[in-house]
Amino acid sequence: MVRVYPFLPPLGPDKMSKRFVNQLVERENVDEIFLVIEKQLRANRSGNLYLQLRLADRTGSLTAMMWNANERVSQSFESGDYLRVQGASQFYNGQLQLILTKVFSVDPGTVDESDFVVLGPSEVETLFGGLSDRLRRLENAHLRSLAEAFLMDEILVERFLKAPAGIKNHHAFQGGLLQHVVSLMGVADRVADQYPRLNRDLLVLGVLFHDLGKVDELSYERDMSYTTAGQLLGHVMLGVEILEKKLRQAEGLSGEPFPESLAYHLKHLILSHHGEYEYGSPKLPMTPEAMALHLIDNLDAKLHQFFQLIDEDANAESPWTTYQPSLGRKILKSSG
Repeated sequence: MVRVYPFLPPLGPDKMSKRFVNQLVERENVDEIFLVIEKQLRANRSGNLYLQLRLADRTGSLTAMMWNANERVSQSFESGDYLRVQGASQFYNGQLQLILTKVFSVDPGTVDESDFVVLGPSEVETLFGGLSDRLRRLENAHLRSLAEAFLMDEILVERFLKAPAGIKNHHAFQGGLLQHVVSLMGVADRVADQYPRLNRDLLVLGVLFHDLGKVDELSYERDMSYTTAGQLLGHVMLGVEILEKKLRQAEGLSGEPFPESLAYHLKHLILSHHGEYEYGSPKLPMTPEAMALHLIDNLDAKLHQFFQLIDEDANAESPWTTYQPSLGRKILKSSG
């Protein structure tokens, strides 16, 4: 039976340090504090309630199940809260998960938040500093004004620095969008070195704006979820709306109209970056820059996913990860 206590029992004498997600193994008794990033109260075929949670720390996340739950248990905490959980670990469909027996609400003031933050303030500052420097080195005056319109928008920048790049698949943590964009800009410059016929400045601005709509698509102050605007419109449409506003502001900064053809190219980069209709792309890439953006975006997302699966894999004794149903394969952990 799942139980919720108004106070925390003391940790055992052997509990001297935190055990992170990427340190857990199968058939292990767990008594640990995690951040709740997703919570769903569901009913099975017999009508019995259970809780499905997504628990996280700075090293990763995993699913936790609480059988025989009830409304009282569900209402005792929310997504975005810290929760001490007790239970055991097991593999299910190739993934490590927790089966919980007890949960305890935790006072945030007693938690070391650095255990749950992937990117610390100094790392965010360094990443954004590099991004700002790169944008201010754009050669095209119109695109440089557009970049400056973004950098001057303190509210937009603040949200950009906090936003994740996704809920589950890649860079699913505060600051993840910034990390994703900075990574892509580095790849974009290397691709433009190899293929000099590409419009480098256009590709770099495409990198900046391609996922910018996620600042409005996603909610990320406490838990990570989709906003109403995100559900109804999606980040592609929201990104085009943000670009439209920045284009008008760029005209104010430069004192002249933004070239219509260049604006079309930028909008096309946003609209086509998913690459295929089946992946939710409103348009297929129709320019070299659009194709390059789609390919490097997919590369960064897929490699981040592979590295995360390797780092979080609980099959510590094997050179291979467990079978990943979503990918249809195992992953070799080392190529050495």
